[in-house]
Amino acid sequence: MTVLRSLVLFAVAALAEIGGAWLVWQGVREHRGALWVGAGVLALGAYGFVATLQPDASFGRLLAAYGGIFVAGSLAWGMVVDGFEPDRWDALGAGTCLLGVAVIMYAPRG
Repeated sequence: MTVLRSLVLFAVAALAEIGGAWLVWQGVREHRGALWVGAGVLALGAYGFVATLQPDASFGRLLAAYGGIFVAGSLAWGMVVDGFEPDRWDALGAGTCLLGVAVIMYAPRG
């Protein structure tokens, strides 16, 4: 159950961070305005809070593993929201990152 909780929290954190960054991008780069930027800032703040709910107490380990989630999640976001088409190298890189997440977070430790 701890692993499932951790994976759900990673997914929620990814939605908040990637979505927040996308909203800021839309507000600034696509000239959609301050409301988009403000919503993005709030979402980015939510990401910081969600990360504190992870069962693992090691900030460094958690943030390192989240980096892999962010890479894969960013590619997925691009596919769903922006019509991005990853190539095999994108997929290989994302898979490698997710393997790293599994090793960092869920490897047996004594």
